Amino acid sequence: MGRDKASLRYHGEALAEWIARAVQTAAGSATLVGNADLGGIPDLYPGEGPLGGILTALHHTPADWNLIVACDMPEVSAEFLGTLLAAAERSGADALLPCGPSGQVEPLCAVYHKRAGGAMERSFARGIRKVTAALVGVATVWFPVAELKPFQNVNTPEDWDGYAAR
Repeated sequence: MGRDKASLRYHGEALAEWIARAVQTAAGSATLVGNADLGGIPDLYPGEGPLGGILTALHHTPADWNLIVACDMPEVSAEFLGTLLAAAERSGADALLPCGPSGQVEPLCAVYHKRAGGAMERSFARGIRKVTAALVGVATVWFPVAELKPFQNVNTPEDWDGYAAR
């Protein structure tokens, strides 16, 4: 996109703050990873992509279950996140990832149990950086969703144009 998506202005605040509020409403607390300007904790694996951020969050969390949400999903809602969290807690799995109607999985708007961190860390140590590939050995369930809108991310200036005026 050519600029920091976390700091994009959305409803009068940084997009990451907007999303953090949805997470906090759904889960009771929120922690940003890697954005010191917004009060986030330092990424343990800077430059290593989303998997490094997930591992950082799981390393620092005191919670068993953790909503992990990318900073570029303006349509995510506390209601949707609460549904994911409740389903994860009932699942008995170590990770719950939404799965769209065509089978697309969204690992960056998902719920991870703290115990998933060990297996994911081992995958990371072997050079794996794709989140779904790092789930080998992690009891994972797919959570069917009827539409992708709640976790549609913005990756280009054109994607952002529809949100920028809000």
